[in-house]
Amino acid sequence: MKKPFIALGVLASLLFSGVAGAAEFEIKMLNKGAKGAMVFEPDFVRAAPGDTIKFVPTDKSHSAETIKDMIPDGAEPFKGKLNEEITVTLSKEGVYGVKCAPHYGMGMVALIVVGEPVNVEPAKAIKQSGKAKKVFDELFEQAAAAD
Repeated sequence: MKKPFIALGVLASLLFSGVAGAAEFEIKMLNKGAKGAMVFEPDFVRAAPGDTIKFVPTDKSHSAETIKDMIPDGAEPFKGKLNEEITVTLSKEGVYGVKCAPHYGMGMVALIVVGEPVNVEPAKAIKQSGKAKKVFDELFEQAAAAD
């Protein structure tokens, strides 16, 4: 009679072992940070599939959302509201480009690499405007150096 319960316990621990090891990263949305005005801090995160990213509007008038075509195939885009915290769990491996909609042209962008950066080349090919282009160039260099 004990064997079915032991087997069930082992199965449950195997199923939930991936969830227990998941990390949570916090990214602040700031008017002024270490890299200047209108920034995500940090603006580069290396995560594992299943990790959670929490975007915190430390200062007002910021949002966080994925950039069209800068997420892995099959990944769900996300779009937070202005002045609201948004928490996302990223399960698909690849590169995720993130922007603050009101401050995108000022370079308020972030790059999240989940597992292997399988879509890095298509993500790099997306046209960026304003200061976002310069910031993304730096973030992609940082991602390559971290490999």
